[in-house]
Amino acid sequence: MPKTYLEPVEVERLEEVSEYLRDRLLVRLLFRTGCRISEALGISVADIDFDQGTVTIEHLKARIRLFCPDCHARLSKTARFCPGCGRHA
Repeated sequence: MPKTYLEPVEVERLEEVSEYLRDRLLVRLLFRTGCRISEALGISVADIDFDQGTVTIEHLKARIRLFCPDCHARLSKTARFCPGCGRHA
């Protein structure tokens, strides 16, 4: 089976040849966290705790199933009201 990952020295080389700081940081973040590119691109400043040195990554592939207890309509994570019956979520 062909190799499907990068060795640490190969990642260092990618960082070295990256023209922009943004690209170097993205390569390092992907390598060190193992997150998906879509998850890394979804990180905002609010997701970074500079005091603790941590980054919160929302896993976009995680399916959260929220349903209204009254009408069983599907709700989004940020829904305030049910789109089906209008109940406060």
